[in-house]
Amino acid sequence: MNYANIKKYDVANGVGVRVSLFVSGCTHRCKGCFNAEAWDFSYGKPYDESIEEEILQALDHEYIAGLSLLGGEPFEPCNQRALLPLLRKFADKYPQKTVWCYTGYTFDTDLQKGGRAYCEATDEMLSFLDILVDGEFVEPLKDLKLRFRGSSNQRIIDVKRSLAEGKVRLWKDGAY
Repeated sequence: MNYANIKKYDVANGVGVRVSLFVSGCTHRCKGCFNAEAWDFSYGKPYDESIEEEILQALDHEYIAGLSLLGGEPFEPCNQRALLPLLRKFADKYPQKTVWCYTGYTFDTDLQKGGRAYCEATDEMLSFLDILVDGEFVEPLKDLKLRFRGSSNQRIIDVKRSLAEGKVRLWKDGAY
């Protein structure tokens, strides 16, 4: 996997100050995408254990609320497999911090067994997420007033509650 960018002090992609990893590779190719250069799976730099360690160290501050995963597309199957070791280490080291993930795939179809992005890593990856912003960016539905999403079709999902209850539960603007 390659990555496009790491932001160590991001306040736009989740609640609080976050460390954000922008992975490379996306097959959605949404018209009007803010990060179209990251569609290419070879864009950016190779992601390896030293980058993983850099991210974990950047998270090691009391004022950092958590980790955000964006793209490109974190739920492309090859990216899921590469992100799992980071998520395992994150959960072990920072159990009090949250994980947000942005995906063009939909939680209740694409990321479920039989869905187009589902692979052997998907269930475990979802288990580490607190919040999932799902759905492709749709340019005619773009709304700059929306919090933490780009178009009105996208949902902010409370993943832990959704998994526990077996149906999509939306995040209630700060109430985990």
